[in-house]
Amino acid sequence: MTAKRLKWIKWAVLVFWVVLLAVLGPLAGKLSGAEKNDATAFLPGNAESTKVFNELKTLPGGDAIPFVVVYARDSGLTASDLAAVNKARTAIVGDSDVVGTTPPIIPSQNKNAVLISAKIASNTDANKLLTSVNHVRELSRTGLPAGLDTAFTGPGGFLRDSLKAFDGIGGTLLITTVLVVALILLLTYRSLLLWIIPLVSVGFAAGLAQGVVYLLTKVGLVVNGQSAGILTVLVFGAGTDYALLLIARYREELHLHEDRHEAMAVAVRQSAPALLSSGATVTIGLLCLLFSQLESDKGLGPVGAVGVLCALAAQLTLLPALLMIFGRKLFWPFIPKVGTKGLKEGGAWVRIANGLGRQPRRIWIGTGFMLIALCFGLLDLSTGLTQEQGFRNKTESVTGQQLIQKSFPAGASTPATILAAAAKTQAVLAAAKGEGVVAAAAVGPPSRGRQEIDVILTQSEGPQANQAIRALRARVHAVDGADALVGGNTATTLDVNDASVHDRKLVIPLVLGVVLIILGLLLRAVLAPIILMATVVLSYLSALGLAALVYDWIFGFPGSDPSLPLFAFIFLVALGIDYNIFLMSRVREEAERGGTRYGTLRGVATTGGVITSAGIVLAGTFSVLGVLPLVALTQVGIVVALGVLLDTFIVRSLLVPALTLEIGPTIWWPSKLRHVPDPLEPLDAATRLDAHAKAPSA
Repeated sequence: MTAKRLKWIKWAVLVFWVVLLAVLGPLAGKLSGAEKNDATAFLPGNAESTKVFNELKTLPGGDAIPFVVVYARDSGLTASDLAAVNKARTAIVGDSDVVGTTPPIIPSQNKNAVLISAKIASNTDANKLLTSVNHVRELSRTGLPAGLDTAFTGPGGFLRDSLKAFDGIGGTLLITTVLVVALILLLTYRSLLLWIIPLVSVGFAAGLAQGVVYLLTKVGLVVNGQSAGILTVLVFGAGTDYALLLIARYREELHLHEDRHEAMAVAVRQSAPALLSSGATVTIGLLCLLFSQLESDKGLGPVGAVGVLCALAAQLTLLPALLMIFGRKLFWPFIPKVGTKGLKEGGAWVRIANGLGRQPRRIWIGTGFMLIALCFGLLDLSTGLTQEQGFRNKTESVTGQQLIQKSFPAGASTPATILAAAAKTQAVLAAAKGEGVVAAAAVGPPSRGRQEIDVILTQSEGPQANQAIRALRARVHAVDGADALVGGNTATTLDVNDASVHDRKLVIPLVLGVVLIILGLLLRAVLAPIILMATVVLSYLSALGLAALVYDWIFGFPGSDPSLPLFAFIFLVALGIDYNIFLMSRVREEAERGGTRYGTLRGVATTGGVITSAGIVLAGTFSVLGVLPLVALTQVGIVVALGVLLDTFIVRSLLVPALTLEIGPTIWWPSKLRHVPDPLEPLDAATRLDAHAKAPSA
């Protein structure tokens, strides 16, 4: 696109984005209301626990949410305690939100605790459901004697705490992310004005992405609080990265061109291939999640892909328009002028390029061993995070679980549910009790030829509970003609763990294949993409190992979420490949003029600053997930932040260029670029890598 056309196109682009946001912006505010945070938003679609959940919804009152209220006193319950509990039960039973038959109060054998269990009507509106749950909770604790401990727990209690955790997640994340990005951009550019422009363009992209995702929920896309929160972080992180790359190239060209429109035309032309390749890699990588079994993983794929595409579109159109409208004065007080050097001879990245040029072998061996050492942290990684351990703050549902476990079987607050043919009820019940993992069982009324049996397991969570569910399923499945299914919270945890393993085995190879193909097309080589992919995998494993140590030694997390390895892989590989693309596309561009050594040194010197700045922004935005009270999202934020910093400061800045220098022109095999020789005289970055340096003749 010529500079002359850009003079009027910039205004058309600005008007287009303003109109687009005016149309879709109001829809963005409706996204939180379209979130689905019940079990089906996370469960594997074909899992046995999902089948139980879906079948229960077809039975009378089957979609109701069970809850448990525990009352306990360590010295033993008094007569006034029991009278107050009976009064609370009467109030609960009479409430319009409570459905079905409420069983009698259940006392513990040690006389220290009693339970009230009931079901509350489900509601697709999360806010209304939370209001109903809170109302019933208040009824359960009205008029209690002093010193009587009580807690609202069970599935309803955990749902309440989850909804509270996701309540306001969008606003909290948005405000915190904007502040973090603004601060980093201000420090990066050291300009009072420039930081505002990329932030505005990313804000437009975020509004557009949320509006589009809301429209997709109308055609069946499932969005939960987790994917909606990650959408905000992803748009700001990826969008700011793209902005940094484009602005860096634009600033280079402003040193060479008097007309800002001409400078922008060159900058967009030179940056677009890397940006488009990066956006395509991240988008396709995220869409690979559509092959997942977990609905939470499957839903995140298109949500994230929409976010990245909107960010890319804004930074390739709106950002250049805004930069051209405001001109060079945006860079004040460091305004780029024609005839001045873009790279200072004593600059940090020129010195780093010099060091790489002198000792590439020592650098790639040293950094490689350091990353391999971090991989041993994987021995400390456990993906057995339970529902009780899912909150960073103290929650009432977890407190209730702990109170129950003092006086009742571990699974009393979260019974497993067996659905079977009504005619086979006794056989199924006998099979369930015969395994020794069932502490008690209660048979509900038959409906439509099916029978619901609630069983209390001797274990509620952890490996022993998983084994109990497997054993229980094996026993009841063996009852001929019963068509028995086992669901409930503990079964759900097991199915989520199994699906997570399946998703990792399927999606990770898919993403690696996609990234390898895109790198091959961009670099027009075979060997270079293979080398780069090896560094990407090493970077991912080392980041996960380092994160595992941080989880254990600093935060004391008891385990990691089952989805963590896959989420970390998607974000670190799909997003981390950005930096490979930014660096190696510039190296190839320069190598075509002066050989691989020259291209590598100049590539490091010219992109080192922008890559590290982009890495800091991305790490900063993902670390914002740490403000949320959920362990799973905090862990995602930590591992991505650590991985991105490792990737930008170690892998992309040192390991990759050192390997490129070590291998030499052969790295471009089988393309013709491998025949472009390096100069006989070793190049010194400090004397050859300013913005006006001409590449040596081939």
